[in-house]
Order: sequence, then C-alpha cells, then structure tokens
Amino acid sequence: MIGSPALEMLWEPDDPRRALEDRFGFGDGEAAGRWVTAVLAEHWGVRAGSCERIVMSAGNALAWIGTPSGRLVAKWSVVPARFPRLTETARLTHWLHGRGLPVSAPVPARDGRLQVVAGRVSMHLQREVVGDLLDTADPGQVRAAGAVVARLQDALAGYPDADRFPAGPAAPLTARVTGWLDAHAGHLPAAARDALRGMVAAAPPDRSARQLVHGDVRSANVLWARGGIAAVLDLEEARHDHPLVELARAAVLLGTRYHDWGPVPAAVRAGFVAGYRSVRPLTAAEEGWLDVLLLWQALAAVPAGDDPTGWGRSATSQLPRR
Repeated sequence: MIGSPALEMLWEPDDPRRALEDRFGFGDGEAAGRWVTAVLAEHWGVRAGSCERIVMSAGNALAWIGTPSGRLVAKWSVVPARFPRLTETARLTHWLHGRGLPVSAPVPARDGRLQVVAGRVSMHLQREVVGDLLDTADPGQVRAAGAVVARLQDALAGYPDADRFPAGPAAPLTARVTGWLDAHAGHLPAAARDALRGMVAAAPPDRSARQLVHGDVRSANVLWARGGIAAVLDLEEARHDHPLVELARAAVLLGTRYHDWGPVPAAVRAGFVAGYRSVRPLTAAEEGWLDVLLLWQALAAVPAGDDPTGWGRSATSQLPRR
C-alpha cells in the first residue's frame, strides 16, 4: 500500500494539489505515488514500500521513495524541450561522481540509461543524500563551499562532452558588464552605475577562457553533513561561462534558499572566496576583476521595486570608498 504522499511546492506559492493536477495530470497524491512506483518498478526494478513526499517546481517534480535498501529520490519533468538537456545533465553528474566530486549520482535503469523517457515525462533516480542546506552563518561551511566549487570547476574544465552544453555569453567581461549597465540598470542609483563603469574601465584586459560551470551555486543546492559538503545538487543550469563570474555570482547569492532570501554579509562573501582561492588561486588579472564582478552581481540582484530583504543596501555597501 503506497498511501498518499505529502505534497509541497518548492518555490511557488501555488496550491500543491492544484499544481499536481494541472501540471502533472494526477487527481491526488495517491495516484501520483502509484504512478511513480510503477515507473520505478518497470524501468529500475525497484520495489517501493512508500512514496513519502512529492515536491513540485514549474514543470518538475521530486518524489521521495522508501525502499528496503534505503530512500531514493525520483525527479521527473513534463517539459519536452528540457529532455535533451536532462539527459546530458545526468551523464555529466555520473561522470563527476566517478571522479570523486560530491554530487548526487543518477542510478542507472535496467537498460543502463541514466535518464529515462517514459511516456510524456523524463525521469532519473538517485539515492537520497542526507544533509542540511548550507548554513551561511557557519564560516567553516562557507569556506568549504568555496573550495568545493573550485574543485568542481577544475573537474568541469576537463569534461569531454562539454560542447553539448550551452555556450553561454561569449563577449569579453568589459562588454558584458557595460552592456548590462546600458540595458538593465536604469533603476539603480546613478552613483552605483558610475562606480561600476569606473571599475570596469580600470580593470585589466580580459583574456581568460570560458569553460563549463555549474551555473546555480547557492545554499539551496549545497548539502552539508558530518563536517563536510555532502553534495552539490542540480547541475541542470550547467553552461559555459567565465569561472570567475560563477565565483562572484555564487558569493553574492550564496544565502539563496526557497523563500524570503536576501544578501549575505561581506564576511560570508570573503570566506567563500577564500575557500575557492585555497584550491584555485586567482591570476593577477582575475584578482583585478574580482571586485568588479562582485559589485556587478550585487547590483544585478537589486529589484526594480520593493526591496524588503535589503539587496540595495548590500550592493551600495560594496561601492568603492573615496
């Protein structure tokens, strides 16, 4: 007897029962649980004892499954345009796991596939990684997160099928930042825009190479357990970019969870960068760009309207002192 799993939304404020029906076509949680366990039995040979919980976001859903050998997590999508990327993400995650990186590796199906298209859904299965979301109030966790991002980037730089992922922005850093200022920064104070333009003008030439990066490093995607990083989750946004841009973006957005998140203090950004540097020292040119990119990412996070969590105050606190 599978029973009725708890239903939750990950980010959105929508009614999960309505989302389950409108997005995934199930009248209730029990029907969804029966379907998940039937797919796992058919394609993975898994004998499920329970479907405990289903969490939804956009066109994706995750189900926690109890089995005699431990809990598993099934993740599926009903967005066909995403299916090829999900297949590539599963292959990449499997490859990283084989090189000792802390990721949640997909469990191969009976036929060896890591991502299975079943009817109108694409699904993969993984073992549950037990841990807590990264606590940015703990300096040790923050530094360890920076170090593991550097290790992850080192590995991603050698991924043999990196060309199967989006190329990302190809413009030099100077053009990217000034282009953003021209197109998206009209709601920001003139002093902040002018300061960033001045920093860009004073930065060294950008001759660095782009590479494959994770694309979405934040507290919601990093698990901590037993004194270390247990897993870096969700490589579905992997793309080619400058690794320093990912470092700056992750340092700014590290406190992001699911609801009401805001900026982290300067000490957290510094601790994260220090952890990264301990594994992947920055070149002189990268050091010259780091503060520019940190300010850019901080300003990019400032909303055009209400700012209840203080992104504007955080960004302006990073402006150069005269």
